[in-house]
Amino acid sequence: MPDFVENAPENAPENAVEIRDLCKTYRPQGQNGEKRALKGLNLDIPRGSFFGLLGPNGAGKSTLINILAGLTTKTSGTARIWGHDISDDTRAAKRAIGVVPQELNIDPYFTPFEMLEVQAGLYGVPKSQRRSAEILKAVGLTEHANAYARTLSGGMRRRLLVAKALVHGPKILVLDEPTAGVDVELRRQLWVYVRELNAQGVTVLLTTHYLEEAQQLCDRIAIINHGRLIACDETKNLMGKLDSKRVTVMLTDDLAQVPDSLQGFDVTLTDPRQLEFTYAPSRMQTSEIIAAVQNAGLKFAELATTEPELEDIFVQITNQPDED
Repeated sequence: MPDFVENAPENAPENAVEIRDLCKTYRPQGQNGEKRALKGLNLDIPRGSFFGLLGPNGAGKSTLINILAGLTTKTSGTARIWGHDISDDTRAAKRAIGVVPQELNIDPYFTPFEMLEVQAGLYGVPKSQRRSAEILKAVGLTEHANAYARTLSGGMRRRLLVAKALVHGPKILVLDEPTAGVDVELRRQLWVYVRELNAQGVTVLLTTHYLEEAQQLCDRIAIINHGRLIACDETKNLMGKLDSKRVTVMLTDDLAQVPDSLQGFDVTLTDPRQLEFTYAPSRMQTSEIIAAVQNAGLKFAELATTEPELEDIFVQITNQPDED
């Protein structure tokens, strides 16, 4: 992929996005009272990171993204994009960010090339500096550059949305549920493009309901719930916070019950020839379980371990009531 994103200057900010005490309150249509969508949110997104923003429906993710994109007005607090305050330096803040929305909001009667030219014009990019053809090539749409958007497949439209978000060379790319309803092959292709952009130095902010995607792609993850930040750490550290692991022992002979010598473990006989142990790696090693099985006079044919997944952590920490 060609480098069509501006390189970060030496004085680039340490954090691509800085959010301090951000609040958003609104009055739901047809309802009494107010709803607090964001409640004093504080968040830093490091420059050059592949950052995941997770949370259940209604957690405040879309509200946050809309505020950063300039589509929703914050109630209070501050947000800075590439060092530019979204309220005091709105134009510069908007030029630093490109947003790929979840909805396929594409004019069916424009061609991809025309669409990128119009988008570049809206951002004030001079014609001599526009790189529409180059961007379309980067996302694999050169052959369809002059076809009406209505003739494009769903996957091509997704790529076109990415292209639209890149016309002004943003430092930060926001992907809001980009693979919702997308087939596996297209998802793979999309992540190839985005990873290459990230390798060029583009900071990527991803929201997704596919937790395995976040686990595989993101180097850092934040989880919000009820409008508050409840976790933020490097992905590997976040995974380590769930101190639980499973070991499944497949035996060569049938068992009627768990042997008395193994009753001190958290163990279940899930099948006449299968024992499942759950333990905390911080307090016990797998070798201790193996030794205990052998000391019980049992012979095993196979051993399988299951590591904690991001989904386990997500469910554990979001399954908490709102403090309000």
